[in-house]
Amino acid sequence: MVIRRFTVTGVSLAVTLGAALLGADPTVAATPQAGTAPRPSAASGAAHAAAPDIDVAKVQAHLTELHAIAQRNGGNRRSTGQGYRDSVAYVKNKLKAAGYAISEQPCTSGCSSGAGPNLIAEWPQGDAGTVYMFGSHLDGVGAGPGINDNGSGSAALLETALTLARENPAMAARVRFGWWTDEEQGLNGSDFYVRSLSRTERARIKAYYNFDMVASTNGGYFINHVDSAAAAPMKEYWDSLKLQPEENTEGAGRSDDYSFEQAGIPTSGYAMGAGARKTSAQAAKWGGTAYRSYDPCYHQSCDTTANINATGLNRSADGIAYTLWKRAVSGTGGGASAG
Repeated sequence: MVIRRFTVTGVSLAVTLGAALLGADPTVAATPQAGTAPRPSAASGAAHAAAPDIDVAKVQAHLTELHAIAQRNGGNRRSTGQGYRDSVAYVKNKLKAAGYAISEQPCTSGCSSGAGPNLIAEWPQGDAGTVYMFGSHLDGVGAGPGINDNGSGSAALLETALTLARENPAMAARVRFGWWTDEEQGLNGSDFYVRSLSRTERARIKAYYNFDMVASTNGGYFINHVDSAAAAPMKEYWDSLKLQPEENTEGAGRSDDYSFEQAGIPTSGYAMGAGARKTSAQAAKWGGTAYRSYDPCYHQSCDTTANINATGLNRSADGIAYTLWKRAVSGTGGGASAG
């Protein structure tokens, strides 16, 4: 997540890093173990019952590889470095083997000098005139490997895409995934992508869903535009787990959904929090430590694979899959194999 100044309901907000805070507490009180959260009831709809459970161990395996990539490239995956390009190659190779239509989009204006490309992948089934897009930034800051920010969103998205390919359901709509470059320098990659779309192409995107920091160790459960129509399936899933999600006020205007929002495309997404501090009311509701940052390793060298809340990661990945199935899967059985 990029550090920016922004305005919400007329109030100027600024995020202050908690550099002097203590390290993250890996145990979050009143939180079940990863993989043991109850599935929502059948009453929430057939699409929900059809949505697969995303294997959080596979998501964590992607995080392990992103961490190793950073370690081989000066300890980070910043957009202008080889660590970012190797991250793109890792994700691309997985998607290509799964049958996705893939493109690398060089950012030719507005990005940092030397920034690597956006990576776009589309599942080649469903109505091409109705597109639901899911995205996350793949770059990190120069201070560390960027595993929660934003390996977590990138890896959850990757495993959801791979699960879609394995399940191969009949599709009612197209699903497109984006892994963005240069987010940490000002949302530049996603801004370039949106600006590159024609008016007709923008109109085909019915909603964009963003995932930025979905495994914060002291985190909460936040949804962008939580009461919007776009957010409805995301909220439905987390409501079914009794999580009582809140509006993502900290992240407003600070991640790649803002690029789409500025173009008039409905947006939502999951987040678990960055440098802002958890309130006592949130600690009572979700567990964790009040008055400590949601992610005490935000934009620091300690943002490693040790800086991951596996339970939150699991709930986020499953909610992504639920949203995708609810929005884009026809529910009529398996489709033809993708080429």
